[in-house]
This record gives sequence, structure tokens and C-alpha cells, in this order.
Amino acid sequence: MTKTLVIAEKPSVAQDIVRALTPVAGKFEKHEDHFENDRYVVTSAVGHLVEIQAPEQFDVKRGKWSFAHLPVIPPYFDLKPVDKTKSRLNAVVKQAKRKDVTELINACDAGREGELIFRLIEQYAGGSKPLGKPVKRLWLQSMTPQAIRDGFESLRSEQQMAGLASAARSRSEADWLVGINGTRAMTAFNSRDGGFFLTTVGRVQTPTLSLVVEREEKIRKFVSRDYWEIHATFGAQAGEYPAKWFDPKWKKGEDAEAKADRVWSAAEAQAIANAVRGKQATVTEESKPTTQASPLLFDLTSLQREANGKFGFSAKTTLALAQSLYERHKALTYPRTDSRALPEDYLPVAKQTFEMLADSGMRHLAPHALTALNNNYIRPSKRIFDNSKVSDHFAIIPTTQAPSGLSEAEQKLYDLVVRRFMAVFFPSAEYTVTTRISTVAPHSFKTEGKVLVKPGWLAIYGKEAAEEVEGGKDGDKGQNLVPVKPGESVNTLQVDPKGLKTKPPARYSEATLLGAMESAGKQIDDEELRSAMQEKGLGTPATRAAIIEGLLTEKYMLREGREIIPTAKAFQLMTLLRGLEVEELCRAELTGEWEYKLSQMEKGQLSREAFMQEIAAMTERMVKKAKEYDRDTIPGDYATLESPCPNCGGVVKENYRRYACVGKAGGEGCGFSFGKSPAGRTFETAEAEQLLRDKKIGPLEGFRSKAGWPFTSEIVIKYDDEAHNYKLEFDFGDDKKGEESGEIVEFEDASLGACPICGSEVHEHGSNYVCSKAVPTAAQPTPSCTFKSGKVILQQPVEREQMTKLLETGKTDLLDKFVSMRTRRNFKAHLAWDKEAGKVNFEFAPSKFPPRPGAAAKTAAAKAGKTTAAAKKAPAKKAAAKSTAAKAPRKAAAGKAPSAALAAVIGNEPVARPEAVKKMWEYIKANNLQDPKDKRTIVADDKLRAVFGKDSAGMFELAGILGNHLGGDA
Repeated sequence: MTKTLVIAEKPSVAQDIVRALTPVAGKFEKHEDHFENDRYVVTSAVGHLVEIQAPEQFDVKRGKWSFAHLPVIPPYFDLKPVDKTKSRLNAVVKQAKRKDVTELINACDAGREGELIFRLIEQYAGGSKPLGKPVKRLWLQSMTPQAIRDGFESLRSEQQMAGLASAARSRSEADWLVGINGTRAMTAFNSRDGGFFLTTVGRVQTPTLSLVVEREEKIRKFVSRDYWEIHATFGAQAGEYPAKWFDPKWKKGEDAEAKADRVWSAAEAQAIANAVRGKQATVTEESKPTTQASPLLFDLTSLQREANGKFGFSAKTTLALAQSLYERHKALTYPRTDSRALPEDYLPVAKQTFEMLADSGMRHLAPHALTALNNNYIRPSKRIFDNSKVSDHFAIIPTTQAPSGLSEAEQKLYDLVVRRFMAVFFPSAEYTVTTRISTVAPHSFKTEGKVLVKPGWLAIYGKEAAEEVEGGKDGDKGQNLVPVKPGESVNTLQVDPKGLKTKPPARYSEATLLGAMESAGKQIDDEELRSAMQEKGLGTPATRAAIIEGLLTEKYMLREGREIIPTAKAFQLMTLLRGLEVEELCRAELTGEWEYKLSQMEKGQLSREAFMQEIAAMTERMVKKAKEYDRDTIPGDYATLESPCPNCGGVVKENYRRYACVGKAGGEGCGFSFGKSPAGRTFETAEAEQLLRDKKIGPLEGFRSKAGWPFTSEIVIKYDDEAHNYKLEFDFGDDKKGEESGEIVEFEDASLGACPICGSEVHEHGSNYVCSKAVPTAAQPTPSCTFKSGKVILQQPVEREQMTKLLETGKTDLLDKFVSMRTRRNFKAHLAWDKEAGKVNFEFAPSKFPPRPGAAAKTAAAKAGKTTAAAKKAPAKKAAAKSTAAKAPRKAAAGKAPSAALAAVIGNEPVARPEAVKKMWEYIKANNLQDPKDKRTIVADDKLRAVFGKDSAGMFELAGILGNHLGGDA
């Protein structure tokens, strides 16, 4: 019998499909990586399992950072598995290649990326020739069982999806071409003078960085202006009220800082105050009711923005928490979405979710859910349920499963989503808004009052939030106004000019940067491009956090509190791209243009070949511009340092590559200069200033050797006798210099503890911790000890308190910022005193997992080798005796009575531990309790929670846990 293979994008979707198909297609049997019945085999990817790469013959391994090998434009792309998910890929491919599987159904998410994920897996499964099995497309926007069954009844043909597939491949390949060639070309350009200066660029990351740099440029160039507001207090029969002067004839012009309530001279402000002080005013006012609807449901970007603003969570942290609530706790729907609406058939699910919340015992949420159910708030609404506004996924909402065991951060995020979900069904908040104009001819003063009449959805957020929404003070919005009778004149009791200054634009936070990325299209003038980017922006909800983190990792940006600040490296990149005239890389228009053309391709109005030819031409132009640039520097907005040249006292100015002496006024430079980016780390202007002033700085992190290895060093400016000038050098704090020259060392810090070799005091010295007898001192000019340990080891700073702990206890705490020289990956370890080696070494925490079978076999073989050698020397009888003893059967383990908690899972019968483990696994498999993302983790249900004492346990913990639940012999 032939079968159809269904490939979903995620394990959870595969399970939903199985549940939906079971009533109509029969029961499925669960296997390790797939489900199967007589008609279907259902399996899933876990996102992208395959990525594109240049074919072997076009892939440059050595010299890839040289212009000689650029541009790299392969005629086609090969595929390679994503390392982390290779086993999953093999499992999916195995099912696709089965002889009894004659048809495939692409059930990946309904969108461009879902199409790409499936197409690349299918291509990889075919190898050098196509897989050759017909493909149909399941297109789902709702995950209710009926919607899934309806989707299987109306599968789309491969021909219908051809345009989307072409657009998906083209986007992926275009990103590769621009990213690889752009990064290699800019790195080659910046490394021309020697060293290695990695300069990454990309279609999304570089325009995002441009937003941050342009904002910082506006802040730096901003010149504050003085302005005045005139604040007054009026007295009516019923009491006093505040107001602010404004010009009713004012209209918005070119001056962005001008406003109706601002005047630009103290004299004018004082004249207005003097003109009205002590006089009577006539009053007119208008009151009207207004409503405020709740914000829409969350998509990922709006959730990240809200969590950053409310809790300070980074975009990366919010995504990780949402992913945990989705995968581990099953408490939220899929988080990587750009939709803020639900499918139109989701009303029953929404009601079930409210019923769960009302009955959940969450006291701060349940009463509101009950209110919604009792008042029939959960009704059809296009604002909430709209298929046209649902893309690959729908909005983030709570599931019908009440969570338990949430961390504090998970609970905060869950509450945020639940409140927003409930609020969108509640009635609008109702206000009365009053605008009062008090006129002392010819001057007008405005007072606005906004009074909450019915809280509506604001009730879910409590009194504080309601007040925050009302907002306002000082004659703006928010106050309850004392009444003024019709025709009543009021007295001007007090009037004062208030001097203020205009402020520069605020720096981006992650919340505002995410918003800017999302709405980048709104800054584009071209109508068609803006339309193409209307719902795309820069990046996708799933990638925006990674883009920001990537820019932080590459040191293009820094976090300071909640602000994001571009570094000197970022300004240098923007100067380079502008100078080379490849500004399309820094503009959102590039993404807009691509999105417009890709949407044309999806509709069959543009060929894939034409688009890729344009991308290749753009790539060639970008590389050509960098390769052929022949001027000494690149034009830009450069700094002049305050400290003078150490050689001649002249002025030191910045250019693209260096800080160089340009001589004294009217003179010429003396030749002194130093590179802006030694070993790939760019000086901030303040750092260059400090280096010039103090002739040293550091130790600084972030340098890279020519081979690409990271290192930390001090930088010094020293006089070079041969060059007759000063030059920059790295100073690694080689403390042997003092030892070799006999220079006496005087320690100024307190002792950290006793030397583990000789018992003398250990102190800081240069970039090391050293024994006081390991360097020349006044007390002992000739060193006699060898103890020395670095203050930074493999990029991990070793603080004084950690060295004190090592000297006192033999090892430090577990430190987590070591970077392997071989793999360049972070690792955790203790630093410990190794007495045998006579030095500080790494000590690793015990592994949670048993040794690999291969490693165990090698150990056994080694032991066997020793035994064999010993047996040769031993008498034959003894060897025979040993052999016999080895073959004697082991005594069977006695059964032990299980605890009450364990008995609820495996029964009351006395049992040996191996048998208990076996029964436990039968229970786990039968109830599908293995984490689909990590089969080694068991997710506890109520019965197992009583046994584990926690929400989950690793498979290798089971034996130990069960041992605690097995009592005395039966």
C-alpha cells in the first residue's frame, strides 16, 4: 500500500495534524520521529534544517578576505545541513526516500519561509537528482481540527505554489550574495593596511544600524534652543484651575521645534505675563464624550516592545520566554508571528480560553475572565477575527492549558499576553473630554480635562494603568476641572513664564528600535516600495531580535541601561558605505525594492532569472566600488583631538583610517599617526583622546589576531629611536621585563592570599596575579618562585575576589565567559590550582550525561589490555579461576516496595530498580511525555511531578530519582 508523507514545520503542528486526521483517516501509531497510519506518514522539521552554500569548486577557503577572489557569484547553490538539527533532517529524509511513500504534502507554515524550508529539504533528499515524487501544498491559517481537515480537502498543486517557491529561493540566495560579498569586500578594504578588520554587512542588519547611527548623528549635531511657556492659575467661584498660554492662529511650518504654546524670547513671555496678570478672563468650554478601544492582540514585535518598556526585557529575552511558554509550558500560541488578528473560526477556542482563565485559580486574572463570560463579551469582531490579517501564523494568545511552575519572568510575560487577550474583547473605555479656553484679550490660555466615566477594558489593568492612560498635568490632560458657570468671569490669580530648552531626539531603546525596524517602510517616499514593505519592515518578527543581538555582538552597538548607542566602528562603516557610494546597503529602500519584486514574482509577473541577474549586477558593482577606490581617505565628519601630538605639539586629526598629526597652525604634520582600528578593534574618540593624553590605555578587549583569534591587551604610545617618532604598540604586561632588567617592583595593593607554591603574598602586577617572590622586590632582588596567573584568561576576566577564593579554597566559582581558542565557543569552568602541574588549570563541572559508547568501549579496551598483560605473567590456574569467576551469574536484585507516589505510576508490586525504570519508561511513552524538542527531557504530568519533585527531569536522572522512591526489601 502506498502512503503520503506530510512534512510540517514544527513538531507541535505535526501533532495537531495527526489529531485532526485521526477521526477521518484512522488511528496513528507514534514512532520516535514520525506518526504513521495506513494512509499517512506525518513528520516535521524544527525550522530550517538545510541552508545554502557555494558549491565546492566556487567556495574560497584560503584568501577569502582578498579582493582577488571577489565577487563570489556561483551559478547555482549547494545545500548543507544545519549542524544543530542534522539528526532531525536525516529522520525526515529517511521517510521521504521510503519506497512506499509516493507523494509528499508540504504542511510547513503558510508563507515564503515555510515554502523555502520544505523545498530545501525536498531538494536535499533527492541528492544529485530530483526526488521525483509529486508534491501538494497544505495551506493553513487556522489550526482548529476542522480547519486542518478542510485544508486537506483543498490541497494546492505544485504549479500554484511555483511563484512563491521562486520568491523564497531568490530571497535566500540574494541575502547570501549581498551578505557574503559585502562583508568580504568591506573587510578586504579595511584590512588593506595590514591586520584583520572584520566588517560585516547585510541587507537587514546594515539598514538597521543606519537607523541608530543617523539618530546619534542628529543628537550630536543638535543645538539646544531656549524657549518659554506661560503658565497661569485662574480662580472661579468653585475653585482654582491651571492653564497654559497658546497661540490659536499657530500653524505647523518647517520648524519642527515650533509649537502653539512656545515663545522664543524671555521678553515676549514676560510681556504676555504682565499683560494678563491680575485681570479677569472670559471662559468658553466644550465637553464631549470619547472612547478608547484596547490595543490589538500581540504579534512578536509588539510583545517585545511592550516587555522592553515595562520590564526592561531585551528582544532576545522576550523571544526566549515566549518560546518557553509555547514549547515547554504549552501556555501560549506560536510566538514568531507578525499577525495581530485571529482566524475567523477561532471564536469557540477563544471562549474555551476564557473558561480556562475563569476556572484557573489565577486570582488576579480569573475575575475579569468571569466578567467577560457573564456579559457575553466574546463575540465575532473583524477587529479580532479576520482571515485577511492572518499571515503564516495568528496573534499570540494564551492556550486553553493553564500553566504551572512558571519562573517570575515567564509569569510576567504570560500575564502581559493574557491581559491583552482579555482586554481586546472588553468594551472601550469611555471618557468625558473638556477643552476650556480662558481669554484675557488678546491672549488665550488652554486647559484640558479628561475624566474616565466607564473603565471598560482598563479595569483589567487596574487603577494605576487607568490613570496612566488618562495622563497629563500642568494644564494638559487628566485633571478633574472645577466647574465654571455660563458667563462667569474668572480672575487671573498667578501667571509665570517658564524657561525651558529644546531637547535632542531620544536614543533608541530596544522597544523603539523594534518599532523603527517594523515601520521602516513608512520612511520611504516611493508609494509602490512603501506598499511592498507595509507589513514587512526590516527583518521579520522572528529575526529582529537576532539582528539586534548580532549588531551588539559585532560591537557595532552597545547597551547602556535601556539605551542603544552606536560605536565608532558603526560610524566608520557608515562613512565607508557613503564614501564608496554603495549607500543602498544602508537604506530601507533596498528591502522595499526586494519585497516589491518578490511579490511580483509570487504573482508570476517577474521571472526569478531577471531578479537574480539584478542582484548579481548589484553585487558586482558593490565589490568593484570597494576594489577600485584609490583615494587616501574617505570623506566624512571627522574629529579633532584636544591633546597635542607627543612628537611636535601639533594638532591631531582623525581621517578614515588613522589619527594623524597635521602640524601647528600654518605648518605641516611631523609624521606621527596611529591606526584607528589596531587588530580590528576601533577606538572610540574618547579612547583615542585618553591614549594620546596618557600615552597608554587598557587593558581593552575585542582585538583579533591576523588568524582571527580574540585577545586582550593594553595599548601604549612609545618613542621609536629608529623612526625618531612615537608609535603605537600592544603591551601584554610581560612582567618578565622587570625580572630581566632587575627593576625593583613595589606592590601597592593588599595581598590576595598565600602563594600555593611558597606561601608568600600574592599581588596584582601588570596583567597578572604574581607571588611577591616571583618578581624582583626590595626585600628579595632575585626571584625564587614561579607562581603567576593572568587577570584575563581566554577572554574571561578573573576578578580579585575570584583569585582570593582560588588561593583560599583551591578553586574559583564556576566562570562562564571563557572562549575556546580552537572552536571559538564559550565554555564554563572553574580555575583550580593543579599541584602536580604547578600551575592554575581548568576544572570542569561533572557532566550530566554518561560517557559516549565509543569512549566507554575505549576505556574498557584499555582496561582489557592491562588485564591481558597481567594474565600473561600470572600462572595459568589463576587465570582460569578468574575466567570462571567472571562467568558466574550475578545474584538477582531483590525487589523493593515503591513509595506511594511511585506506586501511582508503576503499581504497588515490589520491584528492582532496573524493572522500575523500565515500567517508568512504558508510562512515559504511553503518555507522550518526552519533550518533542529534546527527547532526553521528560515533562512531568501530575503523577510524575509527585515523583520528580519538579516539572521535568532528564532521562539520565531517572535511576537516581527512582532509587529514592524504593524502600526496604519485600
